[in-house]
Amino acid sequence: MEPLLALMADWWWIAPAAAGAGTVGWIGVRGTRRRALPAGASTTDRATRAWANRPMSKSAARRLELDATLLDLQTARHAVTRGRAEVKIADAEVMRAQAERAASRASSDVVGAARARLAAAQRELRAASAEIRARRAAVRAAKAMLPAIRAGSAPLPVARLFAEHDAILQRWMAYETDPALAIDFPAMSDSRSPLTAEFLRAQERAQWLRPSSTAARLEPADFLAYRDAVRALHHAFERAERAARHGRGDRPEAEPAEAWGWMTSEWAEQAQRALTWSMENMGRAASKSWTERQAKRARKNDPNA
Repeated sequence: MEPLLALMADWWWIAPAAAGAGTVGWIGVRGTRRRALPAGASTTDRATRAWANRPMSKSAARRLELDATLLDLQTARHAVTRGRAEVKIADAEVMRAQAERAASRASSDVVGAARARLAAAQRELRAASAEIRARRAAVRAAKAMLPAIRAGSAPLPVARLFAEHDAILQRWMAYETDPALAIDFPAMSDSRSPLTAEFLRAQERAQWLRPSSTAARLEPADFLAYRDAVRALHHAFERAERAARHGRGDRPEAEPAEAWGWMTSEWAEQAQRALTWSMENMGRAASKSWTERQAKRARKNDPNA
């Protein structure tokens, strides 16, 4: 299994979704990802190339998730700052619109639109504030994991993401390699299914963002991008698998009238099968009873019996 996962990590299949093919193929190309060079650097600069290809130190590799979550928290704080500014601007727009309305220079619709923008800005601010709480929890979790990572009892952050990524691919490959699963759940191999196509797009992005190895140089922003891509891949696979196993593939939910009509038709078919089975049994029982009566009558009329 490990050689298969290593091959899957190094190769990615060209999804036939782009070509409009019916099923996912095995044809693939080797996926390579070039590291972004520092801003202002020349691609011909040997020193810059050496910096980009330099392996990550052990200390940086251990702290990568913590540094990434701190960056994530900083981004969330900036979002809150922007949200507060947007609320103040929207509140000022409401006051201006009300003043214009009092001076009969604006209609009530303008005031209503300004209030709607203020309400939307307030919702965005509340969401950003809630996001900060989640990011702080992630920072605490990363700090708690750091001693175990240093002791070697927990994998490196990149290695853990590799394992999560490979586990999703292994689950999907079961639908590609197991004939029984392929027959029972054909939607999981059909790139024309919207949810399967969404999963393939998510896998393409995750594979593109995947580092070449656990020792490859990775900035916190790159780690966050790959982490979010793996999470999106997991959610896309769960949606596709849930839809396929529920038997509806990627079809939209049926309308109540259609669902009731389907149920009625199913019940009618079951009743017909039950009626047919009952009539057949009744026929066999009647035939057996008639045969037994005839045998009894024959024995009664036989003087030698």
